[in-house]
Amino acid sequence: MLRDAINNAVKDAMKAKEERKLSTLRMVNSTLKNADIEARGQGKPPLSDADVLGVLQKMIKQRQESVELYDKGGRAELAAQEREEIAIISAYLPKQMSDDEVKAAISAAIAETGAAGMKDMGKVIGVLRAKFAGQMDFGKASGMVKAALTG
Repeated sequence: MLRDAINNAVKDAMKAKEERKLSTLRMVNSTLKNADIEARGQGKPPLSDADVLGVLQKMIKQRQESVELYDKGGRAELAAQEREEIAIISAYLPKQMSDDEVKAAISAAIAETGAAGMKDMGKVIGVLRAKFAGQMDFGKASGMVKAALTG
């Protein structure tokens, strides 16, 4: 369903002659196709919507890193271009959870798994990934899980 939305947006961007949106969405489609080919090579089915969300998040993270580098290098025009791409790709992600919502989800996952210490961190992150794919930044969440399990 997510792919259909992206493909429809490509058509709309073509009709509206929105060059930045069109090129970004084509890049997204290309990345998804490459991921499908890679999965097929490993004997896996095509990407599910949850897998597609993961790919989109990875693309956003790459662009955020590029923005930082461009800002440090004084390349404001390239940083602006990357920010536009982030905004376009982000439109296909579910609403991100607030810090309070993430903390509540972590507490619930710890209770659900019966996690007692750092050795159980993988279980907690696994539950969070299964329930909240695309809704939270797992880089930040893992730090919060670590703090919850050690504190």
